[in-house]
Amino acid sequence: MLAVTSLGIWLPDFTFRTRQGFLKPVANLGLPCYQRRWFVLSNGLLSYYRTQAEMGHTCRGTINLATATITVDDACNFVISNGGAQTYHLKASCEVERQRWITALELAKAKAARMQAESDDSGDDFSPSSAPAAPGQGGSSQNSEVQSALRTLGSKVEDLSTCNDLISKHGSALQRSLSELDNLRLTGEAGDKIRQVTERATLFRITSNAMINACRDFLALAQAHSKRWQKALQAEREQRMRLEETLEQLAKQHNHLERAFRGAAQANATADNKSAVGPRKGEASDEDDDNEFFDAMEEAPEFITVPADLQFHKRSSSNISGFNSEMCPDDQSLNDEPLAMNQESPSQEMVPLKKRRTRIPDKPNYSLNLWSIMKNCIGKELSKIPMPVNFNEPISMLQRLSEDLEYHELLDKAAKCHSSLEQMCYVAAFSVSSYSTTVYRTGKPFNPLLGETYELDRQRESGYRSLCEQVSHHPPAAAHHVISDRGWTLRQEITVASKFRGKYLSIMPLGTIHAEFEKGNHHYTWKKVTTTVHNIIVGKLWIDQSGEIDVVNHTTGDRCHLKFAPYSYFSRDVARKVTGVVMDKDGKAHYVLSGTWDEKMEFSRVMQSSRGGENGTEGKQKTVYQTLKAREVWRRNSLPESAETMYYFTALALTLNEPDESVAPTDSRRRPDQRLMEDGRWDEANTEKQRLEEKQRSVRREREREAASQRTSSQSEEGAPHDNYQALWFERCEDQITGEQVHLYKGGYWETKDRGTWEGCPDIF
Repeated sequence: MLAVTSLGIWLPDFTFRTRQGFLKPVANLGLPCYQRRWFVLSNGLLSYYRTQAEMGHTCRGTINLATATITVDDACNFVISNGGAQTYHLKASCEVERQRWITALELAKAKAARMQAESDDSGDDFSPSSAPAAPGQGGSSQNSEVQSALRTLGSKVEDLSTCNDLISKHGSALQRSLSELDNLRLTGEAGDKIRQVTERATLFRITSNAMINACRDFLALAQAHSKRWQKALQAEREQRMRLEETLEQLAKQHNHLERAFRGAAQANATADNKSAVGPRKGEASDEDDDNEFFDAMEEAPEFITVPADLQFHKRSSSNISGFNSEMCPDDQSLNDEPLAMNQESPSQEMVPLKKRRTRIPDKPNYSLNLWSIMKNCIGKELSKIPMPVNFNEPISMLQRLSEDLEYHELLDKAAKCHSSLEQMCYVAAFSVSSYSTTVYRTGKPFNPLLGETYELDRQRESGYRSLCEQVSHHPPAAAHHVISDRGWTLRQEITVASKFRGKYLSIMPLGTIHAEFEKGNHHYTWKKVTTTVHNIIVGKLWIDQSGEIDVVNHTTGDRCHLKFAPYSYFSRDVARKVTGVVMDKDGKAHYVLSGTWDEKMEFSRVMQSSRGGENGTEGKQKTVYQTLKAREVWRRNSLPESAETMYYFTALALTLNEPDESVAPTDSRRRPDQRLMEDGRWDEANTEKQRLEEKQRSVRREREREAASQRTSSQSEEGAPHDNYQALWFERCEDQITGEQVHLYKGGYWETKDRGTWEGCPDIF
């Protein structure tokens, strides 16, 4: 991989270790090695990025070579320092490449210093032609304004040049006339010459006046733009100073937290050993609410995969059963064919009833001061914060749950599997695929009203029907039930616990997802990981998924442990990485899953496993899996055209809020504030949202009064619930698998829809 500099020299990228001026020395950061970064040298500026793909949007740092010093450490290392404010410790791949970089940097430094000296001599504080935008930053509107001003100034300069030529021409003619007049004697020709001199003097006066007027216009225009540029430059300098102070404070906090984290590692390990007396995994607790999320250091992998020997490939292609007689023929086919990819897609067998929409109105550009709203909400639960629709996307949480079915074909293929281990690969990939729609979706979905429902009827197109209902308001909980004609059922009840921490927002889904298959009577369960929204106050919003998922087959005891690696600035690994191992009930590994939650997942069959060397920091042994060639099991669908103007909705998400007159009166499609927001009428949507929330509160108060009255009259036992609300299409009971209190679909919705009688539905809109 090569980088092209502005000097026309091809230079390879190199590994480096960076140190900002306000941080502690590199040794105190505990960085074990150099990190690979992409460097670009252009116009006297040296900028770097995590990868070459980041050049279009995210610059990680820039140093001005005009005031920098370049020193050589040893054969491959060198240092660039900018007066103590910034210091880069760089390492090239070899001594030759280091010398190429040193030569290019010195030439760029000399050129930048010369341009800066010329700018200082001219007295200009700001020169549009010599101040390019920083790599990865915007500024198209400012560039357009500067270009327009330059064109106007250019036309004035041309006017001055024309006037100068005319003055020179007429001045020369006037001089010749005057000379001739001086040589004349007082004869009859004197009158003609005098008239000629007068005419030329008049022309000269007119031209001079034109030049003076042009100079006046040029001066006024230059003064006006100079003041604007001075103000803009001063504002940028002040903003930069504020950002540098903020970054310095954050860096100090980060170093302090890292030291505290390392110091408390021993205590945390002891606390983990005592987890039996604490809350169980998956349960919410007060301690969990106070957890902070940090930019995690790179962690050592739990296992290592290496290619299996060629003999395994040959034996697997000829007679894999000779290698391991315990594997069933259906299980063997997983490596011979890519997970039933050769089967005909079930979605091609059905013909849709109608053409679905492919566009929604573009997102309007509304400005809003986020900090004025969020500063009083730190530490509160997200569902209790009155948020305007400006932070929403025109879709409800019930519809977001229905988006889990974006890749339902994975369950269709899993239903056809004969091997439970092969089926586990599909189910695990399906559990990861539901996060692929969140990578660009920074908007908050609408909180459903109590009793709100959403149906997704894709029986003709894809063979399934989905129904969601908001069954609880505090805490907010939604029940979801999906039945497919292709041999599987999916159900879940999700309660979202969320906290706003000032710098980030953590969303912790609580609840269990169940997938049941008619063939083999296999029953799978898993939970969701934590979602973190970063840069809430300053910077560009971005989303990360982190945590672990255990997909369990309660019929056979098979298990797949998935790990979502949190984003780390110091990690050399790919971002958004997910790894997992499929094991049977005896703990024997059969498949290794790897990929990213925003792009794709692959599987590899394990031929042999062994315990490797120790991980030096913790003394743990890594497991080494010898695997066959990886095959793709899932890949994210591409986004529709112009998705950035439509909230980054997928093709399925664009159809979720499509009007449908046959749905229930409580369906999210009929929600007025959500419909107004989708149409771009955000002010009206905010007013309607407040009305709906107040209506819900008044109905809740009335329901609580009735429940209190009934409790008093019947002298019910102490501790009875204050709210006697009961869901319409789901009933509360104990789950036989997990023992949790959940809401299960009791039937009747689709029959009611066929009859077209919705008298039992509440009036919530």
